[in-house]
Amino acid sequence: MHYQGKITTWKDDQDYGFITPNGGDKQVFIHMKSFALGKKRPFGNELVTYQLNTDEKGRLSAEEVLYVGYHQHKPLTIGRSAFPIYFTLAFIMLMYLAVIIGTLSPFILVIYATTSLLTFILYWGDKRAAENGEHRTPEKTLQLLSLVGGWPGGLFAQRIFRHKSTKKSFQATYWVVVFLNLIASFILGSPAVMKLLRPLLDISS
Repeated sequence: MHYQGKITTWKDDQDYGFITPNGGDKQVFIHMKSFALGKKRPFGNELVTYQLNTDEKGRLSAEEVLYVGYHQHKPLTIGRSAFPIYFTLAFIMLMYLAVIIGTLSPFILVIYATTSLLTFILYWGDKRAAENGEHRTPEKTLQLLSLVGGWPGGLFAQRIFRHKSTKKSFQATYWVVVFLNLIASFILGSPAVMKLLRPLLDISS
């Protein structure tokens, strides 16, 4: 038997939400994998039809979920825009070029690669922990790794795992961190700036 209701709650970074059935009965759990056709993601307030089931936790859950009518496309947000990806790729290419022409130490590039990989793995682990109700990675840890060079890996993880990409408070802090890291990269990669700082850093002189 098919039922109809509205997705009144949707946690995009955790791939689940709740349907309020027509008539206002008890809410029904819905997971992204419950959609019958494709992987078109909801935003909330969509009308859907579904079959009713009970999951392993004993709660009412939706299966074979279908959208009713046409889904209205929401405008792109910072969490879904492709621009940050292009920006990151351009930044990585510029860093690689700077290493080739000798204006940037390869050590800096290694730091970015290492911290980005670690950040990517932590995002993946935090996404799994969120889905399974396990211990989470503190947001401060993710932001700190981004500050020291892991933000490219964090950005790709946000897009691939759809994790932390729609949380406005996290995104606001994240892009401030990226901006601060870019300033630090400019200082480290600028021969003129390093020439001015070298006397201050050379303690033996």
